[in-house]
Amino acid sequence: MSSQDISVSSSRSVENIVELRNVVLNHDAGVLLSGVNVSIGRGEFVYLIGRSGSGKTTLLRSLYGDMPLSGGTAYVCGFDLTHLKSRQVPQLRRRIGIVFQNFRLLQDRDVYDNLYFVLRATGWSKRKLIDEQIMQMLQSVGLTDKVHLMPAQLSEGEQQRVGIARALINNPDLIVADEPTGNLDPATSSEIIGHLLRVCQEQGRTAIVATHDFMMMDKYPARALCCQDGTVTEG
Repeated sequence: MSSQDISVSSSRSVENIVELRNVVLNHDAGVLLSGVNVSIGRGEFVYLIGRSGSGKTTLLRSLYGDMPLSGGTAYVCGFDLTHLKSRQVPQLRRRIGIVFQNFRLLQDRDVYDNLYFVLRATGWSKRKLIDEQIMQMLQSVGLTDKVHLMPAQLSEGEQQRVGIARALINNPDLIVADEPTGNLDPATSSEIIGHLLRVCQEQGRTAIVATHDFMMMDKYPARALCCQDGTVTEG
């Protein structure tokens, strides 16, 4: 599928996966973001842009319960972040797939065991179902022939594809990707963004992708949110 074949609908779903109202987020130096009002519907693909230090990563971390809110209200995948209890954090994160810039694969385990670790940690127990899920995810990212290779034996693009498979392994409602193409060449970056877009289109998942890669944004246009001047606006 070419980039011309991939487009993102501008229509909003009635069901919002992310709903932020007057959210305030603090950092070490004080208030980083305030007055954040954002609604993101099911199946939407959204870019998050802004200068370094503008609050992109802090905002993403707040969505999966790694950064507490200092004010306002927030609902993510049906969870009320304002009153989120520590025991609810693992439940929230089962609904969210996270893709990191530096991949964060377990270097002492092969591709299969990186994905196996996630499934076991989130309550999967039947080996047959685990095997089927792992191979389905690897097929979706084109890595079934790499299943027993170690991360060091993979290219950076392949490592990020494993990262995407890991993010999708529990069939999440929301994918959060923090600079997923930051370490990749343009061709591989295009492949990664294209894959995330297809996941949104074909599987109805929601994705928020923090990026500085305006070339990819031009190639794959979609809604953009911008962290600037201490808040979040439509880009």
